[in-house]
Amino acid sequence: MIRIITDSAADLTEAELHAPGVTVVPMTVTFPDGTNQEDDGTMTKDEFFVRLAADSKLPRTSQPSPAAFMQAYADAAAAGDDVIVITIAQKLSGAYQCAHLAAEDVGFAPYIVDSESATQGEALVVREALRLRDEEKLSAPLIAAALESFKKRVRVVAIVDSLKHLQKGGRLPAAVAIVGGALGIKPVLALQDGVIKLVDKGRGRPGALVAMFKQLDKQGGVDPRYGYTLLYSDDKQLAAPVHHYMHQNLHLTGGRVGQIGPTIGTHVGPGAVGVAFVAKE
Repeated sequence: MIRIITDSAADLTEAELHAPGVTVVPMTVTFPDGTNQEDDGTMTKDEFFVRLAADSKLPRTSQPSPAAFMQAYADAAAAGDDVIVITIAQKLSGAYQCAHLAAEDVGFAPYIVDSESATQGEALVVREALRLRDEEKLSAPLIAAALESFKKRVRVVAIVDSLKHLQKGGRLPAAVAIVGGALGIKPVLALQDGVIKLVDKGRGRPGALVAMFKQLDKQGGVDPRYGYTLLYSDDKQLAAPVHHYMHQNLHLTGGRVGQIGPTIGTHVGPGAVGVAFVAKE
């Protein structure tokens, strides 16, 4: 079998977490009081956002340890599986480097793919790997090669209430955070090629939603063959107008809904909503 190993920043669904041949190595969240919480589902996503709101300081996130990857590789080797590793963008985390270090330490040779994305964008790359494995019956090297092209079409566009979480977490330059932090202005962000960019802004949430909808076309348009995923952090109701737009204006079906988990939630904060999709060729 071809085993797909990814990290918990992909925010896979419960069904995907337990799919045959899928292994998830957890990221870790460290809260201000020093307690560590692995992003393994032990703390639910809703519980995390309650804790995030209650703490005066932001938690820290860290990539999976090389030991976690080494264990995943050992399990795959024992089963005689080929391995494809799909990580969060290496410009956002050290998971990609850890996957390589672990492989060198145990003398294992997985195919390691930098998704150049995160949360449901990373999940799109994982789902494509599973499709190529289960439906197309491709070999591991052919899947890895196909993912290198596919990931360039993956987009995540989102609104956040504030850029302070991204700035404090070191994922956004201070100058950009200041521009996006004007009174009453909601930033529109895009994650593409592994980089988070401030691509637009709107006055209040309604204005930001309009700006975000325009970005769907500017980012290449939604390829309906792959559906799309609605993203939200702490409040699912915020995704309702986005769902309405995708159905009524773009006439798209087959959408998923995915809650952002602790690893990415630490950096985007509450009130985030967005869309992950595959751009048209």
